[in-house]
Amino acid sequence: MAVTPADPGPGPLWWDDAPAAASASRATASALPQVVDVAVVGGGYTGLWTAYYLLRERPGLDVLVLEAEHVGFGASGRNGGWVSALWPVSADTIARRHGRTAALAQLAALRDTVDEVGRVDAAEGLGGGFAKGGAVVVARTPAQEVRARAAAAHSAAWDDGTVWLDTAAARERVDVAATRGATYTPHCARVHPRHLVDGLAAAVRRLGGRVVEGCRVTRTADRVVVLEDGHRVSAGAVVHATEGWTPEVPGLSRRVAPVYSLMVATEPLDDERWSRIGLAGREVFADHGHLVIYGQRTDDGRIAFGGRGAPYHWGSAVRPEFDHDERVFAALRTTLRELLPQLDGIRFTHAWGGALGIARDWHPSVRWDPVTRTGWAGGYVGDGVAASNLAGRTLADLVLGRDTALTTLPWVGHRSPRWEPEPLRWLGVNAGLRLAGLADREELATGRPARLAGLLDLLTAH
Repeated sequence: MAVTPADPGPGPLWWDDAPAAASASRATASALPQVVDVAVVGGGYTGLWTAYYLLRERPGLDVLVLEAEHVGFGASGRNGGWVSALWPVSADTIARRHGRTAALAQLAALRDTVDEVGRVDAAEGLGGGFAKGGAVVVARTPAQEVRARAAAAHSAAWDDGTVWLDTAAARERVDVAATRGATYTPHCARVHPRHLVDGLAAAVRRLGGRVVEGCRVTRTADRVVVLEDGHRVSAGAVVHATEGWTPEVPGLSRRVAPVYSLMVATEPLDDERWSRIGLAGREVFADHGHLVIYGQRTDDGRIAFGGRGAPYHWGSAVRPEFDHDERVFAALRTTLRELLPQLDGIRFTHAWGGALGIARDWHPSVRWDPVTRTGWAGGYVGDGVAASNLAGRTLADLVLGRDTALTTLPWVGHRSPRWEPEPLRWLGVNAGLRLAGLADREELATGRPARLAGLLDLLTAH
């Protein structure tokens, strides 16, 4: 049954009940300090987690978070809400570079981070709606089944808890059409992204930090942060936490590529329909295709569903008009109805998008320069809800000069190569997105692993 989508509305589903007074913390330059202990550029998860742990570990520290729009304006308030221990770089790759012990430590830290987000959500009353139901990633074609079974078998070598579910067991979790089985990992939760980021900002303020919205930073150098209106703030340390907006920071235009991920949401579903779909344990779900998709069951009984496929824009541009691409929205609605025919007749009420940051080698990183006392974290490739918490804890330790288990993890100090200049960047990123879709179609037609997948791996170089 064809369904005409509703007007996507003014913004992400997650923003529907966001506080109307989000601009209350906006400040004029005259109200801002001239000197602080730590200045954090970016009011998303990375910046706020960094501020939170700094203040928790060192009460009384003068921490200033500067956000150009409102907290959670970027990926932190728009994402799919997966708090996952998934990582875009394989354990084998980490082990080749740093050794098996370091790779195991990184994986263990990621698993603990999922639980840490839940602990803080509960202890601080953040209101993030943390629910740890695990992740079900279904296999819907013979080629996807080959990859899924291999992933489950390989996970045993790394003790990451991922297992293969046969068709019946997979459908007990979520009854996806044409399911041949699924992988399941318990190390994943779901949250309401905007509630989590708003609650985190409130916690930072309760601890004595200043979170100031509507303050656009145009330049940082020599531990001085310069705002758009010319106001200057000197800091004992500066942390860059701009993720998809990083290319707009002078000198960082090729550190990450901002790639858009778009989402749609259904109207709330009734209990009868949920009984046919599943997700009773609040699992998140995806499939083993090459083009990334992801979904969750929301607190109010909707399905929020997203995926890649929107084009990369020339010069790493990030613009409000790029948040909407009706071609991609239509594809997402079609894909979700194919996955879950139980949705026949439902309305889609929201559609939105936003940019995430991808490093050239798909490797997230935390960096700290003890000489300039400048830090950065990002390049999460869409896995940043949990990784940003780990980054925040790590950056807090580094700023405070502490040598801990976190500061020795292999992603600390990793330096990804810079992205190619245009037009190579535009050609390469969009070719990769195109190849992912073509590889899925090839597998659907042939039933065999796509030959194009090898070319995709070469192009992405990770």
